[in-house]
Amino acid sequence: MTGSEATPSFRLAYVPGVTPTKWVRIWNERLPDIPLTLVAVTDAEAFDVLRGGDADAGFVRLPVDRTDLSAIPLYTETTVVVVPKDHVVAAVEEVSAEDLADEIVLHPLDDTLDWERPPGQPALERPATTADAVELVAAGIGLLVVPQSLARLHHRKDLTYRPLTGTPESRVALSWPEDRTTDLVEDFIGIVRGRTVNSSRGRAQTPAKAEPKAKRPDASAARRKPAAGKPAGKNQRTGSGSGGSKGGSKGGAKRGKPRGRS
Repeated sequence: MTGSEATPSFRLAYVPGVTPTKWVRIWNERLPDIPLTLVAVTDAEAFDVLRGGDADAGFVRLPVDRTDLSAIPLYTETTVVVVPKDHVVAAVEEVSAEDLADEIVLHPLDDTLDWERPPGQPALERPATTADAVELVAAGIGLLVVPQSLARLHHRKDLTYRPLTGTPESRVALSWPEDRTTDLVEDFIGIVRGRTVNSSRGRAQTPAKAEPKAKRPDASAARRKPAAGKPAGKNQRTGSGSGGSKGGSKGGAKRGKPRGRS
């Protein structure tokens, strides 16, 4: 089987914390004959996966190198601090970066926030991954600042999190190789942007051809052409009234011969 004869499919990469369920469901409803395969990737490898052709598009975190990749920013995540449930931070609804000044704040190597300087006091070593950092927080070694989606992904019963102000925020985008903006990529862009099936750029359904409109009758011609069963002349008389032409209706009065003089 040649490449042109292969069954079309769509491969969608996504980084940790992103939940593509809603968009996948819409894809399956609109394009049931084209399977969509999810490709889980780390933030570090996401762009190499797209450039290498192992995925057609992907949900990634900004920034994106626009030299060869296109991107559509989708939403901004809330930044939170992950703490043990018995930590003092758990007693408030929101904290600021300044409130963590005396706390040890873990900074994993796979951190997704663009820090100039992380808040709090640095740990002796940086954890290799966010998952490792969560384990250290549970052990009481420090706190962790991450996008809220990652706090949910690594949820533990003995940990909680609170919104954190005064820190960078993570932005999620849909990205794909610019030179491979295929029809299927356009279809997925339409789904992510909320276009309907009948959108002008949608391709899921071919719109039916419009029926040709009936031509309107020429009004002037209609005025010129007499209606069927009516006389063409304006002053022509009918045979039904008095003084009608010869050969009127049977019910009309007959003319008699003049009587001679006596």
